[in-house]
Amino acid sequence: MPSGRVGKWVVIALWVVVLVPALMLAGKLGDAEENDNSAWLPGNAESTAVVERAQKLMPADSVPAIVVYDRAGGVTDADLAKAQADAKAFQGIDNVVGRPQGPVRSQDGKAIQTIVQVHKDKSGWEGLGKVVDAMADVGKKDAHGLGFHVAGPAGYGADSIKAFGGGGALTIITALVVVVILLITYRSPLLPLLPLITVGVALMAAEALIYLLAEHAGLVINKQTSFILVVLIFGAATDYALLLISRYREELARHEDRHEAMAEALYRSGPAIVASAATVAVSLMLLMLAVLNSTKGMGPACAIGVLVGLLAMVTLMPALLVACGRWIFWPVKPVYGAEAERRRSVWNRVGDAISGRPRLVWTGTVLVLAAMALGTLGLDASGLSNKDQFTGKPQMAVGEEIRAEHFPAGSGDPVYVVAEAGAAGRVRTALAAVPGIGGVADPVVKGDEAVLLAQLKDEPSSEAAMRTVDRARTAVHRIEGADAQVGGSTAIMVDTENAASRDSKVIIPIVLLVVLLILSALLRSVVAPLLLMATVLLSFGAALGVSSLVFEHVFGLAGADASFPLLAFVFLVALGIDYNIFLVTRVREDTLRHGTRRAALTGLSSTGGVITSAGVVLAGTFAAMASLPLVFAVELGFAVAFGVLLDTIVVRSVLVTALTLDVGRWMWWPSKLFRHRDDAPASAGESDQVPAYSGT
Repeated sequence: MPSGRVGKWVVIALWVVVLVPALMLAGKLGDAEENDNSAWLPGNAESTAVVERAQKLMPADSVPAIVVYDRAGGVTDADLAKAQADAKAFQGIDNVVGRPQGPVRSQDGKAIQTIVQVHKDKSGWEGLGKVVDAMADVGKKDAHGLGFHVAGPAGYGADSIKAFGGGGALTIITALVVVVILLITYRSPLLPLLPLITVGVALMAAEALIYLLAEHAGLVINKQTSFILVVLIFGAATDYALLLISRYREELARHEDRHEAMAEALYRSGPAIVASAATVAVSLMLLMLAVLNSTKGMGPACAIGVLVGLLAMVTLMPALLVACGRWIFWPVKPVYGAEAERRRSVWNRVGDAISGRPRLVWTGTVLVLAAMALGTLGLDASGLSNKDQFTGKPQMAVGEEIRAEHFPAGSGDPVYVVAEAGAAGRVRTALAAVPGIGGVADPVVKGDEAVLLAQLKDEPSSEAAMRTVDRARTAVHRIEGADAQVGGSTAIMVDTENAASRDSKVIIPIVLLVVLLILSALLRSVVAPLLLMATVLLSFGAALGVSSLVFEHVFGLAGADASFPLLAFVFLVALGIDYNIFLVTRVREDTLRHGTRRAALTGLSSTGGVITSAGVVLAGTFAAMASLPLVFAVELGFAVAFGVLLDTIVVRSVLVTALTLDVGRWMWWPSKLFRHRDDAPASAGESDQVPAYSGT
């Protein structure tokens, strides 16, 4: 036991033993990341199949790097000569394949375009980034004012890896957020060190375990998973620490021996903490049902992070607290035998206000949240074009704008169609007749298969181009015996959107059912789990609705990633139900002594401060994601941060409390607790009798 006189030292020693290899393995996690198509798309996606079939016809898994030169006053012959020399130099760069197309001067004479094919190996974006950097070294040398940009899929990949390169800064910012909030919460310069140390150990251990699974068990992870893992471990594990420390401090006033106090704190708070972590972990594991590989890999990786964080917080954290003794709470150390401070806290006053008219309170709260949820009607989660996936304007986005202004929209990033060689003529005819296709090149035939390249009339990452791909697929699939499939970067976006839509429809209902079953088992009730799930769903809808309005009218973002609704749902529902678990398990504990209605007030008063602090910590860690210049990170971070604050401040403290007061003992039906009648009806004065926890 981590609370034992000898056990605490054994636990600390075991974690030290774990930490030594973990430090070495965690640093290798980046080497195990896969950022190529296979790490994002499902293996059965049509665009993935096209890459595999086209390997014997064209350079394997190559993407275009569209090099754009521009000069405001018009490009000169000397500029064109430089572009021609650069094109030859590009061929000497590793992973550049084939001969460049161009350079070609635009019709208005203000820009030059060269298309270079780049092999996308297993290193994914990192490999593209190295190639693009090498091309930039060539293009910007002796430019004499000539603008140089690398657009297209290769340019997008290069800028993406730079954006994700802020992961180290994200870890530092997240840690600072946690430290600041803990300092404000505990008003102690020493106590915050223990949760921070424990979270750091948990992060290293989790990353080491995930690395081993990625290397030896086929777990697929990418940059997106890595940065979400950091935020989730910091937020969730610190929440568990807050709840444990809160109960431990209470018990120190009742027990002279700190070891006994910790044993009691673990006994009382442990079930709620474990149930909370289990709910989050199981919800995340259900992401393995996704067909989108980026979502499927994120589920088990983040679940591992939560479970390792839980293990650290119920073993290492108690051991450290007991080893340090009461002085760790300096300057306000808990004193044995001292009565808890009795004062009217804000949670007493909230309880008083609700207890007068609980039905009016919960009805009004539901109406306000429902009105906020209407904003979801305007949420555009159909995916983002490449240039819209950044919060700023990287060089790729600038290059795309220049290219769109001076060259045909679809040039340089064609649609690829692979078909049986004997049907190549019919496929070409059908493809050329598709609205949105600007032209189709002659088929390249090798053996029994052929590949055709078709130019889009619209910008390749636009919604219009994606619909053109849908029409092209419909047209070529109709040709008997052709076995035609459509791929290319636009087709990849289509497949990603379709897979994300399917995942949401399949996984969301299953998550709801599983969480409901967990709540039913924990509370041994039917009514309470249904009410809690309803409040969390309403909270999710309200958070998503407000987020949609903020994305469009405050942040000025073009839309949301196709996987955003599912990930926002899983995080908000799983994490949101946590706070209801913390509150309602305390209410259930107090019901045996006071009855349900009074227990609703005592539960709110005794848990209000610590749960709100936990919510602020979790919201702060997710808000730190805004430090990455990626629309996906900003949107997910804002939605989860806002949703968690809404859940802790409004849903948990107001809505759930009002519902409990109104429903009364029926909350526990059909368990034995349902037959335990209230000692007295709840009234505004009852919460005054509840000691408020002054540590938060």
